[in-house]
Amino acid sequence: MNRLAIVAIFVAFMGTALPTVEAQRPRPAFPPYAAVIKGYEKVVSTAPDGKPSLFTIWVRKKDGQMLAELPGNYARNRYFIALTIASGDLLAGLQWGDLYVYLRRYDRRLAFVAPNTDTRSTGDAESRSSVRRLFTDRVLIDVPILTIGARGGPVIDMDALLVGQAGRFFGPRGAPASRSLVTIKKAKAFPQNVELAFEVPVRGGVLKTLHYSISNIPNRTGYQPRLADQRIGYFTTAYRDLGDFRKHDTWNRYINRWHLEKRDPSLKLSPPKQAIVFYIEHTTPVRYRRWVRDGVLRWNKAFEKVGLDNAIVVHQQDASSGEHMDKDPEDVRYNFVRWLNNDIGIAIGPSRIHPVTGQILDADIIMTDGWIRSFLRSYREELPAVACEGFDAETLAWLQQRPRWDPRIRLAPPEDRPRLLAQGQSEAFRPHAGHPLGNADPEFLGDDEFDGLTGRASQVNGMCLAATGKAFDLAVLRTHLDVMEKKGGEKPDLLDGIPENYMGPLVADLIAHEVGHTLGLRHNFKASSIYSLDKINSEDRKGKPFAGSTMDYLPVNINMEDGSIQGDYAMTSIGPYDEWAIEYGYSFAKDLKPILARVAEPELAYATDENTFGSDPLARRYDFGSDPLQYAKSRVKLAKHHRSKLLDSFVKDGESWAKARRGYQMTLIMQVRALSMMANWVGGAFIHRDHKGDKNARSPIVVVDAERQRKALNFVLKNTFHDEAFGITPELLKHMSLDKWLDGGGFFTAFQDTPWPVHDRVMAIQSAVLTMLMNPSTLKRVYDNELRTPTDQDMITLPELLDQIAGSIWNELDGEPDKTYTARQPWISSLRRNLQREHLERLIDLTLPEAGFGAAYKPISNLTFSQLRKLQKKMQAAFANAEKIDAYSMTHLSEASLRIDKAIEAEYVYNVADLRGGGFGGLFFKESIERLLAENQRVTAELQAELQAELERLNAEREIERLNAIPAQEPVSDDNGN
Repeated sequence: MNRLAIVAIFVAFMGTALPTVEAQRPRPAFPPYAAVIKGYEKVVSTAPDGKPSLFTIWVRKKDGQMLAELPGNYARNRYFIALTIASGDLLAGLQWGDLYVYLRRYDRRLAFVAPNTDTRSTGDAESRSSVRRLFTDRVLIDVPILTIGARGGPVIDMDALLVGQAGRFFGPRGAPASRSLVTIKKAKAFPQNVELAFEVPVRGGVLKTLHYSISNIPNRTGYQPRLADQRIGYFTTAYRDLGDFRKHDTWNRYINRWHLEKRDPSLKLSPPKQAIVFYIEHTTPVRYRRWVRDGVLRWNKAFEKVGLDNAIVVHQQDASSGEHMDKDPEDVRYNFVRWLNNDIGIAIGPSRIHPVTGQILDADIIMTDGWIRSFLRSYREELPAVACEGFDAETLAWLQQRPRWDPRIRLAPPEDRPRLLAQGQSEAFRPHAGHPLGNADPEFLGDDEFDGLTGRASQVNGMCLAATGKAFDLAVLRTHLDVMEKKGGEKPDLLDGIPENYMGPLVADLIAHEVGHTLGLRHNFKASSIYSLDKINSEDRKGKPFAGSTMDYLPVNINMEDGSIQGDYAMTSIGPYDEWAIEYGYSFAKDLKPILARVAEPELAYATDENTFGSDPLARRYDFGSDPLQYAKSRVKLAKHHRSKLLDSFVKDGESWAKARRGYQMTLIMQVRALSMMANWVGGAFIHRDHKGDKNARSPIVVVDAERQRKALNFVLKNTFHDEAFGITPELLKHMSLDKWLDGGGFFTAFQDTPWPVHDRVMAIQSAVLTMLMNPSTLKRVYDNELRTPTDQDMITLPELLDQIAGSIWNELDGEPDKTYTARQPWISSLRRNLQREHLERLIDLTLPEAGFGAAYKPISNLTFSQLRKLQKKMQAAFANAEKIDAYSMTHLSEASLRIDKAIEAEYVYNVADLRGGGFGGLFFKESIERLLAENQRVTAELQAELQAELERLNAEREIERLNAIPAQEPVSDDNGN
């Protein structure tokens, strides 16, 4: 029996019929290609040589539909997807995220897969195999395959991918609210990339344009990664190498840099094979274009020293002439300087990086207009940030448990404090106590100071605050120009109300700063410390760099008798550190060790973002000069000068007196910035990055000498804890008014009282400075520095620090009242009473068991108890002169003495409980202290009543004494003889 007969019998047995020949033919796996693309229009490649585009793009504009046909070899390529919100956002044009992917087919679906680049192995075959098995790639997103195209690759629905799942690419800010309201804004196809953009309504109905630049990344371009070195500040691409057992560290770091090569290697100075080309966007105001160009091209000076002529080239995009208008800023092939008119002050220089090698692929600088127009950040936002400058995670954690210490709370308007308290409590549970470095957003690069530095395989510059500093400095400069005496002569050329010789260099310097980021360079916050103010404001440095690097946050140089001439207001070129950094990053030398070995040269000083909350006082934003104390004094002098001119010169005829309030608050920011700058010197230690064997290598840690610490401390005390430090007069307070507007430009003023709250504001600043000096990090640094310094050498100690603070705050108690004081002319002023009460509460806080951890806690606690006892003795001595002390001062000192009594009593209870309780003293103490606090409140109320009665008695006695002192007179009779 043949095979066919057997099959027929089997089928019949099963009760089924044999399929027909037609039914046996396999159905097509996908619909016909022609049917899928029917009704779509092909986007023709614009390549001049007719090369096919990276993807074949098909569009149907009437309903916003788009298809992409991939080439047959798609699976062998790596693709780079660059994301930009091109319109509808305040920071539209800023680089968003980027993806490095390959494409993998799963039957009828196509997956976008991100290869693992964070963990690698360069070791033996077994190590590489293990790493591949443990650290696998990641599927980001997948889409259905519609059909197979004419080029042999799959055809996918691009609008379903790029619009339907836009929230996966852009997050909530780019998630469409409706997929039916989609407009294709851009569809361009090139041999190495496609540019696709869709306009969609997002949450709230705002129309945003989401731009996708998808390009091919070749793996073999001749680019050689260069190892990073901590002596020079570059952004880095980092990965773990689990196959190399020769090093103590598994991490490898490459610097981020461009691929630059000489066109003719035999020439000492050669043009590059491919220059770094920047286009200035057509939205840049014509009046600023030459200064923007100057800022970009400043870096060619550094490249010339490594043998590259015109390594950077600048072209102007212009709408009037049409020049370069065919180039899209979002296109990953082009680097743009983009100008945004959004009324905020910001400048950012991010770049996009190959995550395997660190090669920079694309850079787009964002410059906004707000910093130029005026100082737009309000006093309520700026002052807390200045007061907290340099606080580390330990201090932030401390503050979140003690809101009375927190400048962010104390400097806030009273109505905002409950919200900020709740926010602080939630941040306490975040990593590193909510410190911005430990909680930066790795996705978006425009909303946090440390964005781009963490959470990414490749570090790129994110939120840069250089423009914020420039905004404040420009406001100071405007104020300075307003109060300067007008001199005759030719009227200077103005840029938006500022003489061009001031304004232009500021723009160029800020652009140069951001270009430095796009070349791979990090901030250098030590660069401002290489020259003295005298030298900066001298003929010797005129037209030359006055700092080591343009990558610092350099303030405007306003000479307040700190030199023979008014030096340059801003940097006019890059600095020596910048040239050194470019030399290391882009040199063609085979041996880079001699370059690195120059680290100890004074002009090459370097410290970056994560150093600004450490112990090095020179690693500081917005300081200036080799002696920052001189600069701090200069800023206080400038603030006092401006205060003296607020009513006469600053407010012009016809202007609101609210301008005087804004001007005074600006001087407060200047003052607090100087105080914060110098408080950081207490307990400070200079940090050097020298390696063993470097030329003239320094010790990595050098404690700041005692004399400089004392001078810094004395400056802070003098300019914080004395009433005259604030320049407040009744006349000034009467004119510090407030304009109220119920609109977006001034709504927050509606909730403020028109008179300026003088006591609350001064107390908040004094409280902030107390936090700067008495936070646990500063106190521990002082304590540790005692051991770092040989005992035969002078060093500031904790007892000295606490004595100096207390002596400055309570100096009224150092002598007897020199006359009889009254409530209108009190012995201790209202501002000083507030300050003394604040200091007393700080001392009591530091005695509590939960005041701190670690070895320094107990010495600090003991010393603060000693301070309390000393103060109480002085108060008891003052009570002996009660007849000369006014009611305000007497009640203040009496209450303070009572509080000290209760604090000492609480410590005694705690110590006894700890000795008897075998370790349970802390629990007993907590219950005891709660009882004591309740008792303290009761006794305080009773004491206040007793004090009031006593004061009334004293006043009555004084009145009797006064009457008794009146000479007796003969009785006088009236007309009636009475």
